[in-house]
Amino acid sequence: MKLTVLQENLAKSLAVSSRFVSFRTQLPVLANILFSAGKNKLRVAATNLETSAVIGLGAQVKEEGELTVPAKIITEIIANLPAGPLELESDQEHLKIKTPHFTAKALGMNSADFPKLPQVIETTGALVLPKKELLVALNQVLFAVSADESRPILTGVLFAFSKEGLSLVATDGFRLSQKKIGLKDKSMARKVVLPKNPLVEIVRLGEETDEIKMSCKDKESQAVFGLGEVILSSRVLEGEFPDYEKIIPKSSNLKIRTDKEELLRAVKLASVFARDSANIVKFKIEKESLTLSAESPQAGNQEASVEAKVEPAFAEASAGKGFEISFNYRFLEEFLRAVSGEEVCLEFTDAASPGVFTDPKDPDFLHLIMPVKIQE
Repeated sequence: MKLTVLQENLAKSLAVSSRFVSFRTQLPVLANILFSAGKNKLRVAATNLETSAVIGLGAQVKEEGELTVPAKIITEIIANLPAGPLELESDQEHLKIKTPHFTAKALGMNSADFPKLPQVIETTGALVLPKKELLVALNQVLFAVSADESRPILTGVLFAFSKEGLSLVATDGFRLSQKKIGLKDKSMARKVVLPKNPLVEIVRLGEETDEIKMSCKDKESQAVFGLGEVILSSRVLEGEFPDYEKIIPKSSNLKIRTDKEELLRAVKLASVFARDSANIVKFKIEKESLTLSAESPQAGNQEASVEAKVEPAFAEASAGKGFEISFNYRFLEEFLRAVSGEEVCLEFTDAASPGVFTDPKDPDFLHLIMPVKIQE
């Protein structure tokens, strides 16, 4: 292998691929990045066996070949070199790196043991996803993914394809976030659950590409995404995703609309005291207001009110008694940060049922939060 490549392009590619390297494994080659030189192109690849990245970049290839190099070493070297062309050359199991004022020889490893990774996305069966809508949708569901490894299926996002389009759903058992996207091509009908990490990478890299393609490889139980010169692949999580549609309330007894920023400010104020009390914030809905309160045995207590539009039926039914329900303030804050509109709508059935939180300007985004039971 012998080639010339621009430092700025290689450094950028290594910064991405190094996030897919696995250092905690019995396979030493997985701590390496694969360099593969072909016709006028260098591909750098990394994998942790669950997710992988293959990135292509233009290069002047004089001799084709491949070699794996320790990710930490090569990434640090290339990142600290000045912008401009640099030469890479393999010498048995060494990689020579050369610029006009720098030379190095890094000990590598034969590529024979490096896993075979998808290097292109197959056009047959591939689906072009609307980039802007997908990136917004991922930002509106990823925060609800569970971190509890005891229920692996909840550590990913459900991609549910149907004739209506694509629904992205995430839940950790205490809250649920759903976002629907329209698709031009509605030929795919399947459900796959994908881990959080590769989806976070799609959000990071998506802005720099014109389109995002996706294909599913059933035999390998794998999903592949094409983002320009970047090919990301991810294993599909095994198991049955919860039947989330059953827990979405079909109706509500109470609807409130209020200013998003005012509510977010009230939630932040309540969090100062709620942190010492299991993150609990109490909601009290009255005729024309929503009051948030929190108390701490160590720090004290607080109460803040925000103006709210409450349906007239509530005022008649409550007879001025108000409606009370409690939530984890973190869940409220993360939902409010995911809302793009200026107002939010809150719907409740009773103090024991999940609250439905929506953006009136975005009917395709729905969020549920389970209330916290408080011992009186």
